[in-house]
Amino acid sequence: MTKNSNRNGNIFERVSRYCTVFTGSTTAFVMAAGIILVWLVTGPLFGFSDTWQLVINTGTTIVTFLMVFLIQRAQNKDSKAVHLKLNELIASLKGPSNRLINVEELNEDEIKILANYFLKLSEMAKKESDLSQSHSIEEAEELHRGKYTK
Repeated sequence: MTKNSNRNGNIFERVSRYCTVFTGSTTAFVMAAGIILVWLVTGPLFGFSDTWQLVINTGTTIVTFLMVFLIQRAQNKDSKAVHLKLNELIASLKGPSNRLINVEELNEDEIKILANYFLKLSEMAKKESDLSQSHSIEEAEELHRGKYTK
């Protein structure tokens, strides 16, 4: 990455972060409500014309269009950060299965299979007197089989 493109990336990052914080603020809400109020009050002045309606329709469409991308960007970044934190926790603990690190990279069918395994694990855990006994499907099945084969 060149120095100039890195600088542009930082500018876009800062602008995006500022816009995300600002648009979620009370000030932004009050400003938006104020714009709507001014638009409503000016309706009689413009005879509630098609142009008067077009101004608010165009403005809100543009803002909505841009906000979709801004919200998605912020959500992607937050989601990635949460995944990294969870990966760190999973990797650092002795009990949990490391197979779940980067589980978000699995396709939908693989996630369904994994979800079914955890459903099975939760059903087995309900039968345990100490829920901390099992932390992987394999161990849970082994413990469960051991209880009923003795």
